[in-house]
Amino acid sequence: MVNNVRSVLVIVLLFLLAGVAFVAGYVANDYLEQRVGIAAAANERGEFSTFWEAWSWVEKSYFGEVPPMKQVTYGAIRGALGELGDPYTVFIEPTAREQERESLRGNFGGIGAHISRNDAGEVILEPIPDNPAEDAGVRSGDMLLAVDGVPVDDSHSVEEIANRIRGEKGTTVVLTVIHPGDSTPVDIEVQRGDILIPSVSYEILSDYPTIGYLQLSRFSGESSAEVAGALDSLRRSGAQSLILDLRHNGGGLLDAAVDVADHFLDGGLIMRQKSKGEGERSYEANPGGLAVEMPLVVLIDGGTASSSEILAGALQDHERAILIGSKTFGKGSVQLVYDLSDGSSVHITSSRWLTPDGHEIDQQGLQPDISVEVSQEATDDGQDVTLDRAVEYLRNGIADGQ
Repeated sequence: MVNNVRSVLVIVLLFLLAGVAFVAGYVANDYLEQRVGIAAAANERGEFSTFWEAWSWVEKSYFGEVPPMKQVTYGAIRGALGELGDPYTVFIEPTAREQERESLRGNFGGIGAHISRNDAGEVILEPIPDNPAEDAGVRSGDMLLAVDGVPVDDSHSVEEIANRIRGEKGTTVVLTVIHPGDSTPVDIEVQRGDILIPSVSYEILSDYPTIGYLQLSRFSGESSAEVAGALDSLRRSGAQSLILDLRHNGGGLLDAAVDVADHFLDGGLIMRQKSKGEGERSYEANPGGLAVEMPLVVLIDGGTASSSEILAGALQDHERAILIGSKTFGKGSVQLVYDLSDGSSVHITSSRWLTPDGHEIDQQGLQPDISVEVSQEATDDGQDVTLDRAVEYLRNGIADGQ
């Protein structure tokens, strides 16, 4: 009897041990899979796991309001790009990216008016010629009181007001304004449309009827056509020589700069571009530009950068133009723009530019052929000594000391 009981107990113990082993194995397997998963996730994130470790302590311990994760993400991107040491590889938030697109396109849906605040805090409108706002009756210096009946006050930024005025092409917006010299508000209904933002202004110099002055403020998708129209108009008005003003021109679209250079060169190399993994690429001018024989002077300064340096460098190397002013900024690189899923973007330097003679622009800039120092006294008196020097050069036909 005792032996039978002992045999039963042994069998029960064996089953129990088997069960414990099974459960232990199952738990161990589950635990190992979990640890492997954690290790794989950590490996996938790599060193970035340290960021989350640090941020978890911020969330637990920071005395104050923790910013939303989107703002934190934007900050992290900026910090990471900053480690590259390249001032032109940058992150752009959605609103700024949309404004950038509009500027480079040269047109967008709106009414065609500049908006600003004066010293008294009043919102002032300045209609762009030949655009919907001017056509509807908006005058230069109009004070804006309301948009679609909603008052404009000190709590609204200029950007917020502009966003309220913008809208789908073909729709209308009602602006309540007071014209300069009047005291009674009036409502003006403006139909939104495609707004042309000129990048070119030009004139025949009043005191010198044979000299045409052409100012290029940026390189947009419309710039080449605008320059072509300006050249045609200036020649018909009697211009025999040209002053091209690139001061304060921070650049824009590379293709636009190449196309503008094409108007002044009769063939030849415009620029060279060295890119990662692609070697060197050359940009050539077509023969027979619109203004290849007219004497030409280009005005430059420390605000002349990027695409405007490409144009100025090509004209200088081909001895097509004399550069007058001061050393240019020195931004000779290309940024590829990658739009992200939330409307933001990253601009990443992928190429660098050289002039036709192989001069590297980036961090070096272009030296003027004729240097002009602009004194504060001249600026305060409203004198444009650089323009005056260009006129002198064209009238004399030779630069002093050249």
